Amino acid sequence: MKTSPAGDPMPKLSCRNVWKLYGPAADKSLIAQGMTPEQIRDAGHIVASADVSFDVMEGEIFVIMGLSGSGKSTIVRCLSRLVEATSGEILLDGEDLLKASSKELIDIRRHKMGMVFQSFGLMPHLNVLENVAFPLKLQGMGAKERLEHAQRVVNLVGLEGREHSYPNQLSGGQQQRVGIARSLAVEPEVWFLDEPFSALDPLIRRQMQDEFLRLQSELNKSIVFITHDFLEALRIADRMAIMKDGEVVQIGRPVDLILNPANDYVREFTNDVPWELVLTAGDISSDRPIPDGIKTVDASAGVASLLPYLAENDGIGVENKESGERSYLTGRDVIAALATGVQTSDTEEA
Repeated sequence: MKTSPAGDPMPKLSCRNVWKLYGPAADKSLIAQGMTPEQIRDAGHIVASADVSFDVMEGEIFVIMGLSGSGKSTIVRCLSRLVEATSGEILLDGEDLLKASSKELIDIRRHKMGMVFQSFGLMPHLNVLENVAFPLKLQGMGAKERLEHAQRVVNLVGLEGREHSYPNQLSGGQQQRVGIARSLAVEPEVWFLDEPFSALDPLIRRQMQDEFLRLQSELNKSIVFITHDFLEALRIADRMAIMKDGEVVQIGRPVDLILNPANDYVREFTNDVPWELVLTAGDISSDRPIPDGIKTVDASAGVASLLPYLAENDGIGVENKESGERSYLTGRDVIAALATGVQTSDTEEA
């Protein structure tokens, strides 16, 4: 991991003040004039991304989510330069990808980037092993070596025994595994996934999320993952950004967005979340001394598992084993957390 002169970890990937505009005269001059997104739209242009900034750390799963048309897919395509940003910087290990030549960009895509999209994009005339090995062929790797390497990746995603099957002989989940394997074959440093599971039925989707998390535990990639599903984001995200109308509304850990939504738009995403199954003791405990004789649990303990105890006791001690910090959690703390941002017609009238 690279570090700054001060010794702090440096981001693997940085998106800095990135704009993407569409229109007959949509160029940097509009941004240089200091026009707001609203003013640019009023001038007849489309603002797909507006001054978007975030960092992705080494080994982090960074989720970007929003409703259709929020700009989340546009920004991931700007990161990979499948779409050319109008303005801004995209830094990979400190190097601005927007300044890379076509030749340099081809090399970066072949060796440092992996991309998976909702559409599997498999080549129907190639079997599983050949599909996975195809990007290695583009790298110039010899036939024997690339097939051996592809076989290892096929095994990694759980497709042993299906190496010689063709895409039309596979289920949707199996096809997506091939797409994932193909993107991993080049051993990318950064991995872009744009709603990769949204076309799958719910059961297969959850299985693929489990598989994705298993792969990440082994590979520790720096990942940008696009979704419109908050529950999916909760399962996989280390941090997440929520976008609306091309702009980033809020960035933080999933639990931060649940407990402290920046506005009603963010709050809407959390309305159907089973919070008691998401929150941990450490998320909502208070910095108070633990009374003598009180049971203590780890900060990672799920709140749902503590409800029976809190129903019969005033509170419970919480200890973070990594930092050594100790805090106290009461039933009132749980109620306050669950009530965050909740409004009913009765309370509004009151």
